[in-house]
Amino acid sequence: MAGNIAIKDKHSVSAPQSKEAEARFNTPTPCPDFAQLLPRGKWLGLPAAIRRRFSRSAAGNSVISYHGMVVEQKANAAGWLITQAARLIGAPLPFSVCGPAAVTITSLPAHGSAPAGQIWSRQYGRQAGFPQVIHSVKRFAGPTGLEEYLGMGIGIALRLEADAQSLDFISDHYFLMLFGTRLRLPRWLSPGDLRIGHIAKGEHRFAFTLKLSHRLFGVMIEQVCLFEDEEKAPC
Repeated sequence: MAGNIAIKDKHSVSAPQSKEAEARFNTPTPCPDFAQLLPRGKWLGLPAAIRRRFSRSAAGNSVISYHGMVVEQKANAAGWLITQAARLIGAPLPFSVCGPAAVTITSLPAHGSAPAGQIWSRQYGRQAGFPQVIHSVKRFAGPTGLEEYLGMGIGIALRLEADAQSLDFISDHYFLMLFGTRLRLPRWLSPGDLRIGHIAKGEHRFAFTLKLSHRLFGVMIEQVCLFEDEEKAPC
């Protein structure tokens, strides 16, 4: 599973910038939705740093940000093809090589029948040209309680798993929103099984892992990033 991926710890953790920043980091605004998606014992069994990050609110004009590095990026031939094809819906899969990375999270108010959610923007540096920016929206909705919208009406229903070191987001099924109707895509049309891990690497550091696997084509895409909490990142 994602929590078992070995990561070389070669990036030093910087010192706190200020006591005020430390206080802000340790005083999150409660947002219990992620906690409600897991049994209480599983949630409380997570490292405190993970629970704190997923209890922070990006309500109003707040912005949550993390900075780090892509330390591993792999794709087989099938992975490369699906990454290129996915550009038609906004390029939701990473195609950049190892380099700088940043994540920002902002709130998305409820609109019409769509519930409120969070906009996740991931930026990956490239060897040439502008960085790749991936946008998605997480909403607490659907049969699993959590969905991620990728673009062009395509989304993923997610379920959560947790252990002593990681919180994992696992694809349950893919769907298409068409004229207000939700259509569940059959398994043979899905791009594969997606598993995203948030793995504790100390108090103010974590790993983001992504693995897309297919029953016919094997592990198509793997990515590992190391991030630091915003108050701990270097200037």
